[in-house]
Amino acid sequence: MSDKFYGGLDFGTSGARISIVNLKKELIFSHSFPYKYSFKDPNSWINSCEKLLDVLPIEVKSNLSKLAISGTSGTLIASNLKGEPIGQAIPYYEACHENEMLIKSLTSGEDHLRTPYSSLAKALKLIDKYGTNILLRHQSDWITGWFLKDWTHGEEGNNLKLGWDLIKKSWPKSYSNTSWQKCLPQIIKSGKIISQVHSGLADSFKLNKKLILVSGTTDSNASLIAAGLAKEDGLTVLGTTIVIKKVINKPIKQKGITIHKVFDNWICGGASNAGCGILSKFFSDLEIEELSRQINPSKNTSLNLLPLNSKGERFPINNCNLEPILGPRPVSDSLYLHALFEGLANIELRGWEKLRELTGSLPKKIITVGGGSKNPQWRKIREKTINIPIVSCNKTTSFGTALLAINSN
Repeated sequence: MSDKFYGGLDFGTSGARISIVNLKKELIFSHSFPYKYSFKDPNSWINSCEKLLDVLPIEVKSNLSKLAISGTSGTLIASNLKGEPIGQAIPYYEACHENEMLIKSLTSGEDHLRTPYSSLAKALKLIDKYGTNILLRHQSDWITGWFLKDWTHGEEGNNLKLGWDLIKKSWPKSYSNTSWQKCLPQIIKSGKIISQVHSGLADSFKLNKKLILVSGTTDSNASLIAAGLAKEDGLTVLGTTIVIKKVINKPIKQKGITIHKVFDNWICGGASNAGCGILSKFFSDLEIEELSRQINPSKNTSLNLLPLNSKGERFPINNCNLEPILGPRPVSDSLYLHALFEGLANIELRGWEKLRELTGSLPKKIITVGGGSKNPQWRKIREKTINIPIVSCNKTTSFGTALLAINSN
């Protein structure tokens, strides 16, 4: 008899990846595709998803038991009541300033929502544009709905930036008097069984008709699950942006800080608008690899860069008007890459200092995942800057999402 398989699909900023594990939590298949269109276009997500389903081995398709989906936290889409997208999604890194006074009136004591990067700010912008006869869904929730052909639910962690309260397990009371509360999802806990895949979709891709969709999580929480974070560890995700996380004893509410619950642990974190995205604007992956070999991590460049991907920062400081500092650019490409690495390491350092200020402690070890975790020179620069031991983890975000599926109930 064939083994049962469990899948994790992760939708990042540049593409999507699937990981399949068996009951022993061993990785047996993984594949990725870049987006065909813009990240903001939901058709990109579905196009990559369909390609990933097409390349699954037939034995995996017919024995795929459970599937969970993770996506970028804070990327919000409006759809009609049938789940069909209306226009483009508003990505996590985009600030929406239009309803500042309304947000203040809706969020007394909820500082983490009083930022133009919050999903609430994005939701109000979409409502202004399309009205209230819509559904508001985050990236992974909307894709989960596509598998079910039912967009009723939203996972708790993905909806914290929209106002969901993990402790009270409710939306803010102020939402109850609005015309748009009906646009919000019914919240379900991460790792909970939702329903079986839609039969028509199962037929189209030759999937097991009894395949169960599990309530997913955010991409950084999936990375945390993949890394097997212990209570004294910290996590840095070096993807398009830098995300840092650590386990805490009790939740905190503050601008730019996210609080999640993963397998009954409270997790505190923050996400910068800086990361590997800025490196790819100047260098190809091959150039980064070659130039990195010319870097001496024990030396300093004396170039003080602030390598944000674009104007505005979410964490460690919350300032939507902060401008990147990307010059002066030296003649040497390896020196410039070295300076970009230093700038990113300084942002990560300030992030850990911010979390120490809020939680009273630093991690004893930092586990790093994501594309940037593979670069040994960057890791040495980070260790020198942050002064905490750093280890790399090669487990992907989609692997963590697959573990969420296997542990579901």
